[in-house]
Amino acid sequence: MKKRVLSVLMAGAMVLSAFGMPVLAAETEGESAGKSSEAAPDWDGYDAKINEVYQETDLAAREALMHEAEDELMATWAVIPIYFYNDIYMMSPDVEGLYANLFGYKYFAYMTAPDNVLNANLASEPDHLDPALNSSVDGACLAILSFSGLYAYDEDGNLVPELADGEAEVSEDGLTYTFKIKEGLTWSDGEVLDAEDIVYSWNRLADPNTAADYSYLCESMNLEVNDDGTLGIEASDDGLTFTAHLSKPCAYFLDLCAFPAFFPVPEQSVSEADPDGENPGAWALESGFVTSGPMTCTSWKHNESMTYEKNPNYWNADAVTLDSINFMLSADDTAIYNAYNDGSLQFIDTVPNDEISNVIEEDDFYIVPNLGTYYVAFNVNSPLFDGKTPEQAAKMREAFSLLIDRQYIVDTVGQTGQQPAGTFIPAGMADGQGGVFAENDEDYTYPVTWDFNGEEAVGYYDPTATGADNLEEAVELLKEAGFEFNDDNSLSDETPITVEYLTNDGTGHIAIAQSIQQDLAVIGINMDIKSEEWNVFLNDRKNGQFDFAREGWLADYNDPINMLEMWLSNSGNNDAQFGR
Repeated sequence: MKKRVLSVLMAGAMVLSAFGMPVLAAETEGESAGKSSEAAPDWDGYDAKINEVYQETDLAAREALMHEAEDELMATWAVIPIYFYNDIYMMSPDVEGLYANLFGYKYFAYMTAPDNVLNANLASEPDHLDPALNSSVDGACLAILSFSGLYAYDEDGNLVPELADGEAEVSEDGLTYTFKIKEGLTWSDGEVLDAEDIVYSWNRLADPNTAADYSYLCESMNLEVNDDGTLGIEASDDGLTFTAHLSKPCAYFLDLCAFPAFFPVPEQSVSEADPDGENPGAWALESGFVTSGPMTCTSWKHNESMTYEKNPNYWNADAVTLDSINFMLSADDTAIYNAYNDGSLQFIDTVPNDEISNVIEEDDFYIVPNLGTYYVAFNVNSPLFDGKTPEQAAKMREAFSLLIDRQYIVDTVGQTGQQPAGTFIPAGMADGQGGVFAENDEDYTYPVTWDFNGEEAVGYYDPTATGADNLEEAVELLKEAGFEFNDDNSLSDETPITVEYLTNDGTGHIAIAQSIQQDLAVIGINMDIKSEEWNVFLNDRKNGQFDFAREGWLADYNDPINMLEMWLSNSGNNDAQFGR
């Protein structure tokens, strides 16, 4: 899931235990859909590899396939990891009870605050409040406030039943999940909420007309598909039983039952707001939309503020401790920090980059683990690569990567001890077999092993190396890509490189962009920085309107496939435009 704010790394390794399904590009009719511009890598093989992972039931073989997929992804050098995430926030002493998990979810409804009112900044204007359409971490936090899934995460990070009445029944072969639904559930408008709403919402997620970025998860979780194209799911006549049929076992099925994209939404509201099916998220564009979770959005002044109030129709309303939450919508780190210091805000999810060193030892400054990677990505179809072969374009991107001083970024921008990243799949992510994926073992050895703060780390390159350490190699790669250099290792005027770097607002993101800009300038690469508002940035990046962009991904569940399937040709999260 896309992360908005500048954060730091995960601390320590944790191992946790359609109206037409999305199709892989390699399966599309006619000519290959996995090939885009002349300089872009052919992506049919990658799509086929991920499909093979979906089909594989032997866990050791599955892990091996995922290592192969990450190797193929990294060989493009279109995805350049910078560091592994953790999260930072500040919270005043007069509030308590917030909990968060590895995936960046923050649970506000069960906090305590003076007069039962919390004033907070989570982010700026959200891109989507429809949980099926959201793909950002801040949007997921708001979805958790507004909606409920079959399962949720508790304060210890454990999966617990939410709309489900007790644990799911799982068949011996792992192919059938049966959920009893709590009796008496209602939407915030008092209408009945039952298993039929879950069936509708999951099919809606998979429906291509919804254009959900996460539609591919229905395939990832191995749901069967009926002859009419709907998913292999059903509700009992009384609406109190929901059953899902899988074609193959899925170890993280219950994790996805707690993922916001699978939260039920009210069919009547959706259809009334969008009778022609041309604007699927129209029903949740203003305050007052129907919800099922702890709170409802009662006021929304766009680009300014939102208010959420307790939902008396929530099944567990007695446990909700806050009466309301007032969110300041802003990406101005300085204004947010000032509002916190003058008492206007009691919780902020970002800190100006130049203030981190001043607050890092304070009791109201928090660092919590995340499972994800801050990275930068190239649009493989960018005009930057015009006239290059796929091999030459990859060498260009690898040279960029070698010039970036990650250690400098984490020391001077992150400032909270994060680990520079030499892999895309983050350190600590489970391998599906009770171990950690990013470790050397007898079956797989990463190309590079290096020392990180006295501990062994692995990757495709040593991310603690400076740009100066890698300068000669970077220049040689660019020469192989057709660029000419002067005797001082500066680019010749005959073959200049100018690239635009796209980022969203935020002092940390801008500081990282400036650091990369300086690193590339050492050999004469000219990088212009373009900063956009969050929702504009998200859509420009998604639509491939960039050369080079800042990115971040927090895992949606603890399995490497989540970091790999996002690059499928048909994925709505494939910002690099592979196979497009």
